[in-house]
Amino acid sequence: MVKVSEARLRLLDTATRVFYTEGIHSVGIDRIVAEASVTRATLYRHFTGKEELVVAYLEGAAQLERDQLNQAIAGADSAADSIRAVAKAITTTITSDGFRGCAFLNAAAEYPDPDHPVHQAVLTHRAWFATTIATLFTDLGDADPHPPARHFIMLRDGAMSAGCLGNPTEVCNTFLQGVEGLLTYRTAQPR
Repeated sequence: MVKVSEARLRLLDTATRVFYTEGIHSVGIDRIVAEASVTRATLYRHFTGKEELVVAYLEGAAQLERDQLNQAIAGADSAADSIRAVAKAITTTITSDGFRGCAFLNAAAEYPDPDHPVHQAVLTHRAWFATTIATLFTDLGDADPHPPARHFIMLRDGAMSAGCLGNPTEVCNTFLQGVEGLLTYRTAQPR
């Protein structure tokens, strides 16, 4: 196992905190360096620049989400329960302290160019998420899992956006009702 330097960890921890809470473009390298208690030279030893640091931040957020969803799915007894467990894990995120929306949707809004490495990191994560959800709908018996997976993702994206704008408990209840309605509709369809 490769040991990650303390300085790199401080840089990533600082970037994760400030990028998520304040936005990526609003935070400069000087602030990250100061709050991480490193020099600019140290930053550039670990990252080629801010862009690479942002991609590393998103990769870390993606790993946390993969771990969260894998843990949720592992405890489920059926495909439908796996989908419900993923939805419940999402609501746990929405109702957490300091929730400010989806890190990936926020990053995509700041980096709209689809060819930009940050936007590409977002798309890579979303492709993983779409595949994961489609697999769960396949396990449910869906012959074409992509439409319900897209529906689930749209419900999730809406909940992640609304969760920081209004009452997160109401948003989560609405999201869970929507997922339950999707499951009811999909299980009633001929296979």
